[in-house]
This record gives sequence, C-alpha cells and structure tokens, in this order.
Amino acid sequence: MPVGGSIPSMESASQALRDNTTIIVLGASGDLAKKKTYPALFGLFKMGFLPKDVHIIGYARTKMDEAEAHKRITSYIKVNDDETKEKLEQFKKFTSYVDGAYDQDEPFQKLNKYIEGFESKFSGPGNRLFYLALPPSVFIPVARGLRKNTYGKGINRIVVEKPFGKDTDSYRELASAMKEQWSEDETYRIDHYLGKEMVKNMLVLRFANIALASSWDKNSISNVQITFKEAIGTEGRGGYFDEFGIIRDILQNHLLQVLSVLTMERPVSFSAEDVRDEKVKVLRAIPPIAREDTLLGQYVAANGKPGYLDDETVPPNSPCPTFAATTLWIHNPRWEGVPFILKAGKALNEGKVEIRIQFKDVTQGIFKDIARNELVIRIQPNEAVYLKLNTKMPGLYTRTIPIEMDMTYKRRFSDQKIPEAYESLILDALKGDHSNFVRDDELDVAWKIFTPILHWTEGRDGPAPRPVPYPYGSRGPKELDSFTGKYGYKRVDNSGYSWPVTNLSSL
Repeated sequence: MPVGGSIPSMESASQALRDNTTIIVLGASGDLAKKKTYPALFGLFKMGFLPKDVHIIGYARTKMDEAEAHKRITSYIKVNDDETKEKLEQFKKFTSYVDGAYDQDEPFQKLNKYIEGFESKFSGPGNRLFYLALPPSVFIPVARGLRKNTYGKGINRIVVEKPFGKDTDSYRELASAMKEQWSEDETYRIDHYLGKEMVKNMLVLRFANIALASSWDKNSISNVQITFKEAIGTEGRGGYFDEFGIIRDILQNHLLQVLSVLTMERPVSFSAEDVRDEKVKVLRAIPPIAREDTLLGQYVAANGKPGYLDDETVPPNSPCPTFAATTLWIHNPRWEGVPFILKAGKALNEGKVEIRIQFKDVTQGIFKDIARNELVIRIQPNEAVYLKLNTKMPGLYTRTIPIEMDMTYKRRFSDQKIPEAYESLILDALKGDHSNFVRDDELDVAWKIFTPILHWTEGRDGPAPRPVPYPYGSRGPKELDSFTGKYGYKRVDNSGYSWPVTNLSSL
C-alpha cells in the first residue's frame, strides 16, 4: 500500500475539482510546459474554466526568479488584444515557481510546504493536480517523490505524458512502478489526439447518424487509411527522434487511438469506463503487425533540404524509419477482412492528419468505372468532413461526375472557437473524466500489437531492415501506391477527379 494516505474511491476520484485546488506543473522550465501546458491553462482561465481561487505552481530543476519564470511560461501565449493582455497579468498573479531536484525527498518536502501555504486559505482540504511535463526517464522517481512527500489531504491526481515505455516489457515495468504509488483512478495518461475536436466528434458522427452507422462495416467499406504527414524533417532533433522512430512516436499511440475510436462498438453510455471498455475490446481483436504488411522509408536530401542522415545528431547510417505504413486487421464480425492502413512520415509534401474511408464499388450494371464513395475526416489542419458522392452532370446527357458534400469547420462554425487539445484534456482531468485518457490495459494491448514490428525494425531479431529512400518534400516512397493498392485502395479513377483543397483564406 502506498504511504502518505489511502487510495480514494472511484466516486471521489471522479469528482470535479471546482475549488480548493492547486495545480503543480512538474518540468515547468521545459518546452512542453511552455508550449502546451501553460498556454492551455491560460486558455482555460480566460474562458472561466479553472477552479475558483486556483494557484498554479511550476516545479523544475532550473533556478529562476519569479520574473524569469513568468517570462518563460508565458512566452508562447499569444497576446493580440487589450483584454488578453489584462487576463495574462491576472494569470501571472496566481502562478509561481519552485526549483528542486526530481530524485530527492527534501526538495519535494519544500514543495509540499509551499503548497500548504496556499491551502491554508482554503475552507476545506486542498485538492492537488500534478502535471508531469517531463521525459519518461524521470517518471518513476517523480511519481514516488510526489506520493511520499506531497500527497495532499483532499483529492490527488497525476497527469502523465507519453511515451509510456518503448515496448511491452518496458511499459509493464513503468506501469507496475506507477501503480505502486498512484491508483488507476488517480492516473490520467495523456495522448493529446484524444483531445482533438474531430477525434472527439467521431463518436457523434458514428453513433448519432443512422445513415453512417448502417454502412460502417465490412459489407460497405473496402479499406481505411489513417494518415499523419509532416512537411518538416527532424530539424536538428534527430538524436531524440532516432531513439523512438516514427512507428513508436506516431503510429503506436496517436493513430492507434484514432483507429480504436473509429472502429469500436457503441458504448452503453458516455461514462469513461464504458467508452474505454469498447476501445480495449476492438484492440484485442488486432493481431501483431506482420512484416509483409509494413513499408518503411527514410527521407534523403532533395529540394534544397538535407536528408535524415545529414542531421549531425543522427547516428551514421541509422536504419531508423522516418516514414512507415502498416496494415492492421481487426478479427471481429464487423471488420473481418477490412484493411486499416496507418501511415506516418516526416519531410513530406504537406502537413495534415486525416482519415480516409473508401467504400466498395457499386454493383456493376448500369454504372461502370465510376468513382468510389469516400468519407474523409480531416483532423488537422482546418478541421473538416467531406463525403464524396456521384451525381448526374447537368445537361441533356446522362453522365456521372464525382462531387463532394463539404463541412469545413471554419466555414460552418465560423463563430465558434475550437478548443486546443490540451485545454480539453486538462479540463477533463479537473472534472475527473477519464474518457479521453488512456487506460493501463489499453496501453498493454497496444504495445502487443506493435512490439514485434518495433523489435524487427531495431534489429533485435537479426539485421534491421533498410528503409527505402524517398525525397524530402515528396509524398513518400515511390512504393507507396503499390503498397496501398494491394489492399484494394483506388487512388485514381477514370474521371480524373482530384479531391478539393478548401480555400480558407477568405474566411
């Protein structure tokens, strides 16, 4: 049993933190905190969603005075009007900073006294939300130090960032060490894709529209692609990237999370455990990825840009893939035989994340060689849903032409602000809502799917495969079309139709 207090019940763990709350950001001097965590906290404050009389404490090893800390944590907050400027000054008044080590009791005890100074003003026991904006190498000592020295008398929660291990064994070791200190109810594992508006909208699109629900299975769908594209390379961060690679960095977590929401069965309610139960069920129906269902690439110099191996931080002749396409199969009655192609790459021709669901050909007869229906859900940028249909070309002749039904968010919801993923997820953690966080058994199953292919690409089972080269700024390896083609995807149709790129410059 962890020391420092009893494990709270599920009921108390799901309670919303509306007052008597302190937020502690561990790793407050780092990039993640200043680029994501603090801007999200400020966004919630500006919209009125932070608990009443909240105080935010930054903690890191870097020694800084208050002025330097405020300068750093607000450096990525955009101030474009007087109201925001005034709000930012208010935000600074309830943010402070404490420096200290991550692997010693005394600094955490000092932090605890600092927190208690603010809690002494509360009318009841203080609640604490610990946000670990830290590298995984210090997760365990920090989790232990917090549990032993800073566990409060009210509700305590800990938010953990990915990556959660490197493979099945390392994840289980990490998870076991965390569970010794923090219960599953107290733990919130962030995959920020689960906070993105279009990913959250998928439950509504799927289960609130009978027109889609009735065609959402192997009888109507030919293949599904979930694509992540970045237009930049490693940009001097190749040493970090080489340690993790594109499969672990993007496919195993972000894209697999999208796939699980896309393919899960209808939950009996929107409660966290009902939703996560269905995600785990569909992941358990996916076997480990086969080598023959995998295409690996690595970008080379082109268009005036350096190749991956030209990055001085990358080990010479590294076999680390910067592009990967893997095909997953779901062995259940709904999806048996439908290929799910996950693709991710750096240094490509554009930056976007989208889901492309391609339906089967119409029954041959009066219509031949017409375009397939497609449903495209663009997660970022410029959130949108497109449905590609066939219609008659106006005129005296009967000719079909592909058209699209377009719901681009910036056009349809021009007066609505789309929240940032981190804003949404931090608010969920404050509410005690686990729905958009990753459960421990879900991660265990996810690692089982990807660990064999990761070990293969890293040369643990023999020589590592050599990724095929592709030019910086291209669509990816030239072998990509034949790879997706063997799973039934038809990229080009006889009508010469090309998918529209919505012009949002005037919106």
